[in-house]
Amino acid sequence: MKSRLKSLATLTCLAISSPLFAEEPVPDCGLYTYRATIVRVIDGDTIVADIDLGFRTWLHGEHLRLFGINTPENKTDEGKAVTEAVRARIEGKSVFLCTIKAKRSEAESTGSFGRYLVTIHEGGENVNEWLLATGQAEAFMD
Repeated sequence: MKSRLKSLATLTCLAISSPLFAEEPVPDCGLYTYRATIVRVIDGDTIVADIDLGFRTWLHGEHLRLFGINTPENKTDEGKAVTEAVRARIEGKSVFLCTIKAKRSEAESTGSFGRYLVTIHEGGENVNEWLLATGQAEAFMD
């Protein structure tokens, strides 16, 4: 089963690397790269996405946590501003997701609320790093 999943992941990466996606650079995430559509931005570091796993297989409505960052809560004016900035940047768009591999296993890592931990790449830029660079987020280890 493990080798079948690895083969599927490799084929997914090859499909994403194909000329069909040539208009946008594919991030170098290894086997854990997925094309996704951002359905909703919940707050500055939590989103909902539909994820293309390849071979016409999708995960719909998946809650994801942006890895390595923390943003202010929506209760604050600063939090609302960050949420709006992230919404304007990625909501409704097709992006690449890089899931974070768990430290002690082959499984993909999830945070304390069971959300997959991801970095988001939109237009060739790492959105997590953009939030840090613009001062809208602080570094945080889940």
